[in-house]
Amino acid sequence: MVGFIGEEFKPIIVEKRWDRAEESKIIESWWSEGIYKFNYDPSDDRPVIVFDTPPPYVSGPWNVGNLAHYMQIDMVARYFRMRGYNVLLPFYADRNGLPVEVQVERKFNLNIHELASTPNGRMEFLKLCKSELDSVEKILVDGLIRGGCSFEYWPSGTDSPEYRRITQATFIELFKRGLIYEDERPVNWCPRCRTTLADAELEYKSDVAKLYYIKFKVHETGEDIVIATTRPELLAACSIVIYNPFDDRYKRLHGLHAVVPIYGQIVPIVERGEAKPEFGTGLAMICSYGDSVDVKIFRDMGLEPRVIIDRDGRMNEFSGFLRGLSIVEARMRIVEELYSRGLIVKVEDLVREHPVCWRCKTPIEFINSKEYFLKQLDFKGDLKRVSQLMIFYPEEHRRRLLDWIESVSTDWPISKDRYYATEVPVWRCLDCGEILLPEPGRYYRPWIDEPPFQQCPKCNAPRGRLRGELKVLDTWFDSSISVLYVSKYGDDKLFNKLFPNTVRPQGYDIIRTWLYYSVLRIYQLMGKPAFKYVRISGMGLDEKGEAMHKSKGNVIDPEPYLKKYGVDAFRFWAASASKLGSDYRFSEQLIKTGSLFITKLWNISRFISSFPRPDPSEIELRPLDKAMLSSLNMLLDKCISAYNSMDVYTPINEIYNFTWNLFASHYIEAVKSRAYNFNGKYPYGQQKASWYVLHEVLSNVLKLLAPIMPIITDSIWRRLYSKRSIHLERIDDPRSDWRYSSKPLELLVNANSKIWNLKKNLGLSLSSPIKVEIKFSKEYADIIDELRDLHKLENYVILEYYGETIEFHY
Repeated sequence: MVGFIGEEFKPIIVEKRWDRAEESKIIESWWSEGIYKFNYDPSDDRPVIVFDTPPPYVSGPWNVGNLAHYMQIDMVARYFRMRGYNVLLPFYADRNGLPVEVQVERKFNLNIHELASTPNGRMEFLKLCKSELDSVEKILVDGLIRGGCSFEYWPSGTDSPEYRRITQATFIELFKRGLIYEDERPVNWCPRCRTTLADAELEYKSDVAKLYYIKFKVHETGEDIVIATTRPELLAACSIVIYNPFDDRYKRLHGLHAVVPIYGQIVPIVERGEAKPEFGTGLAMICSYGDSVDVKIFRDMGLEPRVIIDRDGRMNEFSGFLRGLSIVEARMRIVEELYSRGLIVKVEDLVREHPVCWRCKTPIEFINSKEYFLKQLDFKGDLKRVSQLMIFYPEEHRRRLLDWIESVSTDWPISKDRYYATEVPVWRCLDCGEILLPEPGRYYRPWIDEPPFQQCPKCNAPRGRLRGELKVLDTWFDSSISVLYVSKYGDDKLFNKLFPNTVRPQGYDIIRTWLYYSVLRIYQLMGKPAFKYVRISGMGLDEKGEAMHKSKGNVIDPEPYLKKYGVDAFRFWAASASKLGSDYRFSEQLIKTGSLFITKLWNISRFISSFPRPDPSEIELRPLDKAMLSSLNMLLDKCISAYNSMDVYTPINEIYNFTWNLFASHYIEAVKSRAYNFNGKYPYGQQKASWYVLHEVLSNVLKLLAPIMPIITDSIWRRLYSKRSIHLERIDDPRSDWRYSSKPLELLVNANSKIWNLKKNLGLSLSSPIKVEIKFSKEYADIIDELRDLHKLENYVILEYYGETIEFHY
């Protein structure tokens, strides 16, 4: 039966170009239709997946790097929705911690420690912080919506009573188990931030320091010995001098004592393996505290510390004439004094690495401080084991976590002398010193709340003798229970359904903090892995491959690019910029490529919209049609496999190449004549087969692409296939009945390339008629019709040939 005549077909999509003004309308429709709202029903048999979305700190608008990171998370979540999962994808902000305090202090020209020294002043300061955070958080939320993301916004961030209630409940539980304790010991201290720092919060900076060679006296013999140090300002804190047991130069000093210059204290000279014979003279002074080696030796030997640096980074009364000076000023002053006394032998430049605060980059000091600590050294083996039970994408980043666990050397100081954070939920009896823990279940503010006790349970002191703790908890102690928060910890039925199916998507830069602390805390609380899946992404970089920082002036605002090229083009870059786990560099050219792809997709869809979607029972597939469906099957297989591994790089590149370079360039061009059937040459079933394949490929490509480019795909889908959003559709598995030979399509691609090259070499346009002799296997003779129609072949000869190539003779 002869097919339909081409003139009858008019495209459903009449607009010749995609109008980006439609973006906001489509985004609004998603929220008005409520398609991303997570609803849990016990009778719902869909598998559940929960994303422990990284709550971004509320410090300013998105840059291209961090917006792309959240877009990638959104892409993965969208895929799982379209595979039949009930997906919980929350978004809320990380609002606790130092940055907002510093911002408010500068903005209002406050002295934070003076203002917060009284309950009323502290309350006033906290209100200023909250107001500042509220204004910035709205910018973040609007940015995600603008970026086509499907996060469910939770206005209750990490500073909400609900979140802080959970944090405090875990503190109370771990304290009762003996895993949290109070102690006075050396801690990492940032003089500028005036707070303790965990080892994970340290960065290491390389610079050139002065190495001073200073004369000491041996007390028993009066002879001079020379010690090299970069910290002469710590002479007053020197408690011992050490040399290496294998350094024969100093064996004679064993059991003797050294006289510390200027201050005159007499200290033992001892053998210690920490001394490096190749550094300086091989002798070293051990002070409280110059570095982590000093801390270790003081701890191992039980030495009494003499701390001469206050919490504000200035020398105290134990430093004598240096009192009141900053560390840098004290170093300059004592060097002057040493020179004046002839005690400096020489000075050298030393390239060194030293720890700095990860926030403000100030060199850290080690001071004795009374803090709350969480045990972690006892759990290193367990954490390594439980880390092997989580599935990592990509696998190689598991090593970063294991290496960090191995490097942990001290328990975690979890308390800080700050303000805008979760309070340590304890009261203390002023009479007997007992620490009192309240019952979990509510959010406590001990610095202002009435004690939840009538009297001290140990000594019966009245309520008036109970004082609330002023310290707050480390923000990582808060952030590390985010998975409990999103999994509805406290609601046993819901928690037991959600928690076993959690995903942690994050950057590799916070493996040693957020991921590690989460694994530690969840294991301590529950004895289980914190997550089923861990998805690790790289860092967003600028065009030159450098990390973006305000101080460098290279932060890139996404809005101009969203406005110029559209949301989906930006998301195309976010997905295609790098493989999962690797850094992704900003590229306007890739965004342009995404924009061109949208235009291509629109043109493909407009063409296909000219034809109805036929009933499969009415079609007669030609070998080329079968090969196209087989190639579609392979695309489905590749993309689903990659998506299942939470990879969006492979799908976007496979979809792009398939759609543009195979489907559009070869198959569509080859079947246009059959689809229109202008001369009535093709039988009815074969004409409808071309429509069938065109629609099957387009509809499946749209669904595969929808997680990454959700707006353009939804716009086309609603025009062609359903009034219902594409994001409520299901991405189908490859079909067993589409497993045909792909040879006809490979042959077509090969033939097209050769004919196009032949025309180009002859100076002909691609649409010019041409006479050729074609030589190929008779098995594929039926693609001659497609080649004739596509290339306007005026004369051709089919020769018997059993190879897998085509030869053309002009």
